[in-house]
Amino acid sequence: MNKQIGLSEKPLVVLAGPTATGKSKIGIMVASRMNGEIVSADSMLLYRYMDIGTAKPTIEERQGIPHHMIDVAEPDQEYSAALYQTEARRAIDGILDRQHLPILVGGTGLYIRAVIDPFAFGTTGGDPALRKRLLLEAEQDGYDKLHKRLAEIDAAAAGKLHPRDIRRIIRALEVYYLTCKPFSSFIASKESKQPVYRLYMFGLNMDRSRLYRRIEQRVDHMIAAGLVSEVQQILARGYSRNLNSMRSLGYREIASYLYGEITLEEAIELIKRNTRRYAKRQLSWFRRDDRIRWLELDGFSNEEAVAREITNSLEGVF
Repeated sequence: MNKQIGLSEKPLVVLAGPTATGKSKIGIMVASRMNGEIVSADSMLLYRYMDIGTAKPTIEERQGIPHHMIDVAEPDQEYSAALYQTEARRAIDGILDRQHLPILVGGTGLYIRAVIDPFAFGTTGGDPALRKRLLLEAEQDGYDKLHKRLAEIDAAAAGKLHPRDIRRIIRALEVYYLTCKPFSSFIASKESKQPVYRLYMFGLNMDRSRLYRRIEQRVDHMIAAGLVSEVQQILARGYSRNLNSMRSLGYREIASYLYGEITLEEAIELIKRNTRRYAKRQLSWFRRDDRIRWLELDGFSNEEAVAREITNSLEGVF
């Protein structure tokens, strides 16, 4: 590889798509064939101790492939998209310096966009007091109220955020109140600036009924693997159930069970329902990006065949 490589000439493979489509496993297969390293683009894999509920690949499952942006934060650490952008790009640069192929794998759409597009994070400082006030408002009046307020001043940003994604809603409002400019205005158009990387983007999808069955099977496996004990241990370490990390899928529902608010059966059904809804939102997000080449998994015999299709299409890239 030419060491005097221009910014937009840096190759980056992206493997995106909804949860439970096998991205991690296929990404590892591709990396093993392409002398690659994995950079996780999953906002929950950042956190230590949260393994079962996030379907974090085990050391054995990683098969010796280096993984980055996993287990880099404590559950009570605020990890912004701006920080992720900085650290993920640093990891990618290191991979390229080692003359390996970086493969960005995950389902957190904002994180992927933050890496591959010229998002102008860090253009304004933060205001902890303002964030605290907005969080208090959300807890007193409901998350939906803050989401509606954001929609009134920045419809573009609100349209990309789930009403319960309170951390990012508050950040968008904070930027507006500090700069008098909508948060979305700080996100540069990819048509107007040089791309950050030479992209090879793949999206994984499958028949919805099959995906939903896989989600339900995955949740059942998580319960059998000890998700309840994992949440108990996190709480026993002194971490609050109200942390952003603990509001994520699987953890908030099991915490509600542990606090006696719902039964275990109700918690399991809620996890399944909420994960199905999350997968639908993920697919909607990624479908808007016409740079993605979609691979419909129903047309492949197995994950090995999917990995082979990706590696064949990358021949000569690296």
